[in-house]
Amino acid sequence: MSTTWSVDEHLEDVLQSVHPLDPIELPLPEAQGCVLVEDVMVPVSLPPFDNSSMDGYAVRVADVTGATEEYPAVLSVIGDVAAGSAGLPTVGPGQAARIMTGAPLPPGAEAVVPVEWTDGGAGGAPATTMSPAGAAPEGASGEVRVHRPAAAGAHVRPRGSDVKAGDLALAAGTVLGPPQIGLLAAIGHGAVKVRPRPRVVVLSTGSELVQPGEELTPGRIYDSNSYALAAAARDAGAIAYRVGAVTDDADTLRATIEDQLIRADLLVTTGGVSVGAHDVVKEALSSIGADDADGAAGGGVDFRRLDMQPGKPQGFGAIGPDRTPLIALPGNPVSSYVSFELFARPAIRALRGLKDVPDDARPRVRAALAADGALASPAGKRQFLRGVYDAEKEQVTPVGGAGSHLIGALARADALIVVPEDAVAAEPGDELEVILLG
Repeated sequence: MSTTWSVDEHLEDVLQSVHPLDPIELPLPEAQGCVLVEDVMVPVSLPPFDNSSMDGYAVRVADVTGATEEYPAVLSVIGDVAAGSAGLPTVGPGQAARIMTGAPLPPGAEAVVPVEWTDGGAGGAPATTMSPAGAAPEGASGEVRVHRPAAAGAHVRPRGSDVKAGDLALAAGTVLGPPQIGLLAAIGHGAVKVRPRPRVVVLSTGSELVQPGEELTPGRIYDSNSYALAAAARDAGAIAYRVGAVTDDADTLRATIEDQLIRADLLVTTGGVSVGAHDVVKEALSSIGADDADGAAGGGVDFRRLDMQPGKPQGFGAIGPDRTPLIALPGNPVSSYVSFELFARPAIRALRGLKDVPDDARPRVRAALAADGALASPAGKRQFLRGVYDAEKEQVTPVGGAGSHLIGALARADALIVVPEDAVAAEPGDELEVILLG
């Protein structure tokens, strides 16, 4: 391996060391955002019985054939059928049953005529609504005039028209969103076997950092990285824990990280990975692996330089007795966020057990560069510029400069413009790869 790593080499190293979390059984409310680990079959058809899709009257087709407003079909109303009804009345010749949306189709009935196609049992003009059963119980008896015919199955949801017993409900690998949670509940699953959402601890370092809301004294800055990266971890499907900035003291940092291991499936640090005299992350992390409680070899974090801009200094390894993966990112806001997107987001998706990692971490498109002039790019490095993507024009426009501290420009961007290693400039109109962030 060369003294510097390519972006692809570093990502491959990360993904080779990160494995999907073990499956667990979770109740549905806690399974949202998780990935199924086994196929789920349909145990009961949906709907489980023929039911009405309208408020109206359950009728036999023959009894309403040829019905018009001038010559309505006059039927005897034999009762009410509400959703959840049992002991259904049987609809015979010349009869109808008042039926509510979702109620089971009673025996003998073949179709439902909406209440708007009838006089609602009032003997007058076409009805616009159905009187509540409690307010007008007499509506469940007497006569109703039907003004239109209905074909067999009209306004009826047949049993199994959604899913049938024995069908595949959801395949292994499905991410459980609200519709999938709803389907599982509808077929009677109160819990499901999934890979849990990974727990990601985000920790920023630097004695200069102050938490937002506190007094900003001379020489200090607000801690933005831990907030941005914790939000990015949640956006990637993780449960994020943000740890306030840790001072530039190796012992303090080491103790803080060791304390966080109990609740971490992945640790992400930001800052302290360069070559400065006070960049203590290297000092702190290089010894954690060697001090594993089980005495096993192979722990520790490797710090390396990547052929990329921004984000040249990076670190990755496994620490603690459980070999918890740790990704150490640079401290400049743009560098840390770009690095998170390129390396930590795919790692989170791998922990979740998603397929096609890293190809599906973010959508990638080709777009023409819309710029006033050529954009310089360092030779031999893959550059990631902030940009705004116009899908209609298939163009991307740079936002801000190349500086790794320009968080204002990052906040306005919705894409990263990728300038490859073999280019020293990108000209207006050049077609470039674009990573979509939103």
